[in-house]
Parts: sequence; C-alpha cells; structure tokens
Amino acid sequence: MNRVALVTGGTRGIGLGIARALADKGFDLALNGVRPESEVQGVVEGLRALGGEVRYVPGDVADGTSRDRLVQSLRHRPGRLHVLVNNAGVAPDVRADLLEASEDSYDRVMGINLKGPYFLTQAVARWMIEQKQADEAWAGCVVNVTSISATVVSTSRGEYCVSKAGLAMASRLWATRLAEEGIPVYEVRPGIIRTDMTAGIAEEYDPLIRGGLVPERRWGTPEDVGRAVVALATGEVPYATGTVLTVDGGLTLPRL
Repeated sequence: MNRVALVTGGTRGIGLGIARALADKGFDLALNGVRPESEVQGVVEGLRALGGEVRYVPGDVADGTSRDRLVQSLRHRPGRLHVLVNNAGVAPDVRADLLEASEDSYDRVMGINLKGPYFLTQAVARWMIEQKQADEAWAGCVVNVTSISATVVSTSRGEYCVSKAGLAMASRLWATRLAEEGIPVYEVRPGIIRTDMTAGIAEEYDPLIRGGLVPERRWGTPEDVGRAVVALATGEVPYATGTVLTVDGGLTLPRL
C-alpha cells in the first residue's frame, strides 16, 4: 500500500505544489480546504491522474469540530496516515499598519495559521503514535510550512508575522516532544513564492527580484517548496528533526 500524506490547503498555491510533488513520489493524498468539493474537483482529478488515491475532506482547521471530523474521516478511510503537512494559511484581508490593525483580523489569521496546525498536529500525532506502536515498520513525519515572515518584519501585516513565528516555535516544540516517539517534525520556510496569494504584489516585486532582492533573481514556485517537502517526507534528510529548511533563493542571507 502507498504511504498517505495529508496536506492542508492542498488544492491551490504552495499546497498544490506540495501535493503534486508527493503524488509524483507515489503517495496517496488526503487534501483539506474550505472550498466546496465541487470547486476543487478538477484539481483532485488532476492529482489522481498521477496515479495515486486522492481524497478531499472540506473543513476549517481553525475549528476544533472540523479538525476532529477530518481526522476521524481519515481514520475511517484510508485508515492510515504517514505524513502531515500543515500548509493551510491566510494573509490578512487588509494590510494595515500595526497602529490600525484590527483584533478580528488578528484572531482570524492566528486561528488558521497557528491554532489550527498546533492542534491538528496534536490529534494526528496521537494517531501516528498508535500506528507506530502497532507496526514497528511504520514511518512518518510532520512538516510545518511557515514563511520567512517568521523572522522578517512586515509592519503592515503583523498578525501574519506573529502567526508564522508562533508556528516556527510550535515546530520546535513538537520536534522535541515527538522525537522520543520516533516521529520527526520539520519546518519548511518559503520566501517569495509566485501564487494567487502573492499575485497582488507581483508588479511591485518583479523589479525588486530582478534587481537582486533575491540573490537567485527569480520568484520561488510551489514546485520548489514541494520538492523540499518530499525530501523530508521520504526520509532523505535523516537524523534532523527540528530542521528548518529555508526555500527563499537566498533572500534572508545576511549581506553587505
């Protein structure tokens, strides 16, 4: 049987790049998102064409009932899970200066970007431990997709930066707790990636990237992030729990 990966936010942008990369490596997929199944059917069929089983389970990771429903659904079918990719995330609806940002925006971003993956990891980790105790050959991991915004300041979207910094710490916490269970936890930290989320800043960033803001002088792609996640999910980076894999073309390298 194929190994199974759950990718939250896996039907668009970075999540879809990750899902495609995992499918290419022979994983069966469980995808989660908030859109109705009818809106993602084309994406699901495209992933199935790569050869594996693909399920879509709608739900909001910020909501505890939705998280429980997601995990119970996967326990029922396919009945196994090896890799959790906490990818789902949102930017603020409105970029606002720290002095003007709203509490509602903060709560929404933190709920989806931090609380959701924190407690989804808790639920999935319990299940992973059960699977490992039942089968010594079972191998799995957790991958949290954060952002260079975990350390790079943007005062017009402070809640996003705080959420990603929190998820970076959560990755370290879970890596420490789950190490004794034989379940590694990793953080993948993308830079400026060309997706629908960044479409609104493309005109601003195109000349900056060409001018050297990113040393590799190109946008990152969802495929770049997907290949990084696959390396971790397939065990190609052993003895490295807690590792932060930065996929940013050198953007955060200290330079003079």
